[in-house]
Amino acid sequence: MLAAFKMISDQTCILFHEYTNEINYIELISGTGCASYVGFQGGAQPLYFGSACNVGNLCHELMHALGLHHEHTRPDRDQYITIQWDNVVSGKEDNFKVKEGDTQDLPYDYDSIMHYGTYYFSSNRNPTIDSKKSGVQIGQRNHLSPLDIARLNKLYQCGKDVCTQTGKISELGCLCKCSHYHTVF
Repeated sequence: MLAAFKMISDQTCILFHEYTNEINYIELISGTGCASYVGFQGGAQPLYFGSACNVGNLCHELMHALGLHHEHTRPDRDQYITIQWDNVVSGKEDNFKVKEGDTQDLPYDYDSIMHYGTYYFSSNRNPTIDSKKSGVQIGQRNHLSPLDIARLNKLYQCGKDVCTQTGKISELGCLCKCSHYHTVF
């Protein structure tokens, strides 16, 4: 559980602390599944977690609590992906509908922790999301992407340095170290 909070606070300007007596706070509720409301609700904001929730899933839900929608629901998503509606489990369509909102002038992020994978909520083992860009893997629950970090920092109008693509900030804080096949822009 704490690793999900640490994943966000280590890479963004957002810091978490243990609840004392604040009026507004995230309340961790053990149960089944992983879920959170999107954005500030006021008072106790529930974040539900079950035994199947890993660190990446919890981080994804924390990002919802902090105000981020799914990447694949951005207003410009149809330029980058196609939703295969016939393959979506009945009752889960809302998870794929476009949400109005600000893209913060950041590029579409196939690697976002907030992006569903190709087969999420498939009713028939066929893809629910197809990328229009060939060879791209979509969705993951292992790490915050550089654009996830930038998105949170812009949303909260604070900033740590960020890199584009899959770069990582160097120990000096001023250069991006890139994994192969990616360049810094």
